[in-house]
Amino acid sequence: MEGAKMAEILIGTSGYSYNDWVGPVYPKGTKQADFLGIYSGLFPTVELNFSYYKMPEAKHLSKMMVDGGPGLTFAIKAHRTLTHDINPGQWEGEAKTYLTAIEPLLEEKRLEAVLLQFPYSFHYTPENRRYLDKLLNFFKDVPLAVEFRGVDWCIGKVIDGMKSRKVPLVSLDMPDLKGLPPTMDVVTAPTAYIRLHGRNKDAWWGKNDYERYNYLYTDSEVEAWVTRIKRITEQATRILIYFNNHPLGKAVRNAQTLEKILINIGLLKVGVQNGGTSGLPS
Repeated sequence: MEGAKMAEILIGTSGYSYNDWVGPVYPKGTKQADFLGIYSGLFPTVELNFSYYKMPEAKHLSKMMVDGGPGLTFAIKAHRTLTHDINPGQWEGEAKTYLTAIEPLLEEKRLEAVLLQFPYSFHYTPENRRYLDKLLNFFKDVPLAVEFRGVDWCIGKVIDGMKSRKVPLVSLDMPDLKGLPPTMDVVTAPTAYIRLHGRNKDAWWGKNDYERYNYLYTDSEVEAWVTRIKRITEQATRILIYFNNHPLGKAVRNAQTLEKILINIGLLKVGVQNGGTSGLPS
């Protein structure tokens, strides 16, 4: 890689405001209002998930930029009315409201991507393909990333479509279950986007989100990702990596393990991650 420009790699977690991180991640007694400031000392980027459940507001996102400090960047999940509970006659109004809300992140160039995470039930049908086309066109001036939870979208036509739009197709780490996407590290844009959800086969199809993502990757499982990341660096200029196995701060531990490995092999420069390799006690 000597002489070649390294892809910039940013590692973070999906969400940061978890009460069960007090103790494992945040010092005991930490108030919720102080979570993001501490988080930004550990990682340079965060993926916001609250925006799926509640439509974000510009004033709230502006405050988060202040609380997180000037170096923290944000990916933000699309509201559920755009990906899960789609009303053909109302989605465009919801999209306009959402776009207005994220304007502060866009203006300050702190937005990594809007994550369009579609559920397993969003199948590869003519109707859904037309909707996706309209949604991508609506957000054409916004950095996006698309995650499909169904294997039927993992075809060449979809990959080619993402490449033509320069929209990242999210690479996933999740349980090896029938119907879920396979391991795919297809780079469709200058920015690559990776999400690690854990591998809880038994809890994946349940209704308990906490148990679905309550998984701690072993060091060897994290190390196995390094080869995949190396391949991605050959095609992308920027790589976003978010761990979503958030219960009890497991995402933080795994993210810091990956960070240390990438620093040791020269794929990540010390200091690129806010706080370097500081953070959790062993």
